[in-house]
Amino acid sequence: MTRRYNDFNAYLRRRFGCRVQKIAIDAGFSCPNRDGMLSFSGCLFCDRKGSGTGAAAKGQSIKDQIQQAKARLAARYKAKKFLAYFQSFTNTYAPCDTLRRRYDEALADADIVGLAIGTRPDCVDEEKLDLIERYTATHMIWMEYGLQSMHNRTLRTINRGHTFEDFVRSVQMTQGRNIMICAHVILGLPGESKQDILDTASAVADLGIHGIKIHSLYVLHETPLAHLYKTGVYKALDEHTYVDWVVAFLERLDPKIIVQRLTGDPNPCGLLAPIWTLQKQRVLSLIWKTLDDRDTCQAKRYRPSQGHVRDSLAHP
Repeated sequence: MTRRYNDFNAYLRRRFGCRVQKIAIDAGFSCPNRDGMLSFSGCLFCDRKGSGTGAAAKGQSIKDQIQQAKARLAARYKAKKFLAYFQSFTNTYAPCDTLRRRYDEALADADIVGLAIGTRPDCVDEEKLDLIERYTATHMIWMEYGLQSMHNRTLRTINRGHTFEDFVRSVQMTQGRNIMICAHVILGLPGESKQDILDTASAVADLGIHGIKIHSLYVLHETPLAHLYKTGVYKALDEHTYVDWVVAFLERLDPKIIVQRLTGDPNPCGLLAPIWTLQKQRVLSLIWKTLDDRDTCQAKRYRPSQGHVRDSLAHP
């Protein structure tokens, strides 16, 4: 089916000639927002698993995680090749020797065609990017930088511990290395309006990134956000508002940006709210239907110079 946006699965099929699936890897990394470097509490929405599987804490090696996931994904999606997605916590937050060993362990599997490395924009430097760049000679490499919002007031509210300017610097440092760059954003963050998320869309569209993940904000048990939700300080987006915001966000993206995700994918065991986020296929269907009903698509309202973000930050 042809989508009204630049779909990631279709991109991978064109690139590799078969179905390619991501395998979520927990490589046992920590995070400066968890180990006391910045804070101990983590981001407002993050639980103790760091948005991951918890496999490392159970003693599962990277190799074992890949083998188990390959069998499951091959059966479900008929996938033949895979990307090793280093997802849990901050996957460049270690010395280069440690990073090399863990990346190499994933790439030792012949069916792994690349890496997707989830990290924070304040946890990369030239040495680490030099290491990661070497893998591009033989594999597809994605750096996935968690931005969440372009608004520094929001980043302070959710205790990110970095700024939008840190994100821009990490993107600029990564560019020109044959490394694909993906930004993570969250819709429905505390205090943010529709205009705020459209500002974020315009900002990332102007930076020359290759991909984006759009997440719904969901409330997990045992997180600071759970307390705000239970006390009525934070109210989660309803499903129809979220769908409307996603469509408007897509309209402002550069048409070349590959859309990797359109909604969150919470673990039902840890989810407090909103319950509609558990119905992923329904949410996706509503997004697709709304795009059709409005006869709109990715980049419908995109303007190449919108915001002038890249130029203003490169030349303060």
